[in-house]
Amino acid sequence: MRMRKSGHRAGLLLFIGMLFPGTMGLPVAGWAQESVAVRATLIADAVPDDPTASAWNAIAPSEFPLSPQVHWPTRILQVTVQSVKARAIHNGKDVAIMLEYADPTEDPDDAAAVEFMVGEKKAHFAHGQPMAQVEGGPVNIWFWKNKDGKAVDMTAKGFGTLKAQDDQDVKAKGAYANGEWKVVFTRPVTTANNETDTQFKPGDFVNISFAVWDGKKEAGGDLKEKGSQKAISSWWYFRLDPAPNYTPYGYAALAIALAAGFQFVVIRKLKKGSST
Repeated sequence: MRMRKSGHRAGLLLFIGMLFPGTMGLPVAGWAQESVAVRATLIADAVPDDPTASAWNAIAPSEFPLSPQVHWPTRILQVTVQSVKARAIHNGKDVAIMLEYADPTEDPDDAAAVEFMVGEKKAHFAHGQPMAQVEGGPVNIWFWKNKDGKAVDMTAKGFGTLKAQDDQDVKAKGAYANGEWKVVFTRPVTTANNETDTQFKPGDFVNISFAVWDGKKEAGGDLKEKGSQKAISSWWYFRLDPAPNYTPYGYAALAIALAAGFQFVVIRKLKKGSST
């Protein structure tokens, strides 16, 4: 009897797999990019623009290393900020990205930025500069500085081409406490400027990089980091979580129901056969 029940269970699983092959092995594994990505969690409410909002506590951060910018003069050999943490939230309409990083002092010229590729061309993270094996192309940069207290939506197509856009779609707000900056950038998921703005589509990966400036003044009065003298990252991945798709699970439930009915009929026939 135990062997017969075991056989029924195996047959049930096989029957489900034959009916709906796509339901086998649920849930489906994600892409490899997930391990090096900033994932924007989907929420129903308005996205938080305040770095101290409680909504950020529920979002797991992704941490990325930073290094001195050495691609374009004037170069820098050492930087204050060694890494940056990023969290993100979206509601299908707007997206918010929060950067967190350690900085020993709060200074007016402290600044941070996020950068995205625009379109299909593979741009270098150094302002989209054409380089070996990289065609080059436009990049979209969201820049924030402490003393200005706001964001600047910028575009570049190589070294020396950085400029502010005519349409400013990005907002930003920073908060400093306990030797740490938290800076939140917000923008609509899509804009009317396809040639200069990155357009986000839930579920798709786009390239993202980070930059941070320590605006502390040296003894001689010069800023410690400014312009090209900054801490930067390479390209990583950014993705807006799509809305949940429960269709495969619905198929699985239907398959289980059909298989259970099939098994009931088989068992009933076997019982009738054994009683005669």
